[in-house]
Amino acid sequence: MKILVIGSGGREHALCYSFAKSQRVSKIFCASGNAGIGEIAELVAIKPEDINALAVFAVENEIELTFVGGETPLALGIVDEFETCGLKIIGAGKRAAQLESSKSFAKDFMARHGIPTAKFATANSAENAAAILKSGKFGDENAPVVIKADGLAAGKGVIVAKNRSEAIEGIKSLSETVGTQAAETIVLEECLLGREVSLIMFCDGKNFAPMPPARDHKRIGEGDTGPNTGGMGVITDSALLSADELEQIVETIVKPTLKGAESDGFPFSGILFLGLMMTPDGAKVLEYNVRFGDPETQAILVRLETDLVDICEAIHTQSLDKLLIDWKEGSSTCVVLATEGYPQNARTGDRIDGLENVLKHDEIVVFHAGTANNEAGEFITAGGRVLGITATARNLNGAIHRAYKAVNEIEWRGMQYRRDIGK
Repeated sequence: MKILVIGSGGREHALCYSFAKSQRVSKIFCASGNAGIGEIAELVAIKPEDINALAVFAVENEIELTFVGGETPLALGIVDEFETCGLKIIGAGKRAAQLESSKSFAKDFMARHGIPTAKFATANSAENAAAILKSGKFGDENAPVVIKADGLAAGKGVIVAKNRSEAIEGIKSLSETVGTQAAETIVLEECLLGREVSLIMFCDGKNFAPMPPARDHKRIGEGDTGPNTGGMGVITDSALLSADELEQIVETIVKPTLKGAESDGFPFSGILFLGLMMTPDGAKVLEYNVRFGDPETQAILVRLETDLVDICEAIHTQSLDKLLIDWKEGSSTCVVLATEGYPQNARTGDRIDGLENVLKHDEIVVFHAGTANNEAGEFITAGGRVLGITATARNLNGAIHRAYKAVNEIEWRGMQYRRDIGK
């Protein structure tokens, strides 16, 4: 079977890694990939957003299964285009992708279908947003509030403001951070308190299969300080959700979401990502994503023991309920190594040293994100987030220890990472 993976980051490397383990896969293509992916897949020089060119490539190369990594091609309608061409593809359709591509669409969806989430308001300008804050809808001037750009923002469109004045300053700077189009509409939310958990699941339009729960670390600095990033590390561990909590999430969030999507005319198929806050009143949805997270994918897929091709076929045939998906027992940790200046001004072009030593360790997988090769064939930095050092172990402490032991063997000029992932 010939596979096409669409994307170029650590998430897509993890997908290619999983497909490469399948006895059923004869060749993997990745558009457009990175230097690490190039060691296990043939790189295709087509941008993930060029859906027409990707469809032509898939037809001409007789691709039997395509898996979409990121949100942008999904929002542009790549699944609809591929299905029109008779191509098998895993991902959310364009209408379903609005659950991620528009925060206001998602909040209205949750309100309409009774899905627990934070109280919110939608503003059509920075001035309108400031007026809503001053109205007292989200408490007095000392109350914390969350500011979100409505559109896609690569994980950087959320500001958690400590008070009203900080929120107003955040609103003014939002378009500079994520672009004017993403911030054209602004969503204001009450600030929920609790612990954050991510729950990702395979969906086939009527059935679902949860993956191990995960916890991301978004901010650049230790102790959750500094600006938001695409994600600086993640853990998976069964202790993140109790059996009772998982049952509550399934009954009050997962089932109503899938039922709501079906009743609204876009049965959800592909990967559903729930960003959750476990509050004293139970789980509430912070956000929907309609694809695997990054770096969640890296930490999750190293634990997957069932053939990913079998899972994709079950999604395509709406038979997930008949497939038993096995996961490696224990926990996992992914520590992201980033360049100097990330997330504002990432320095690139530096040689990466020490990878050959890390690859000798059992239970360690290095996923490439922003890498390229120089003229000598050496790996160099080519993006803000460069590598995801991922480890598995029988327990979380063991996975954390293994990951950081491997991190200490890698270096390049200005390399930065958080030393508190999972702690």
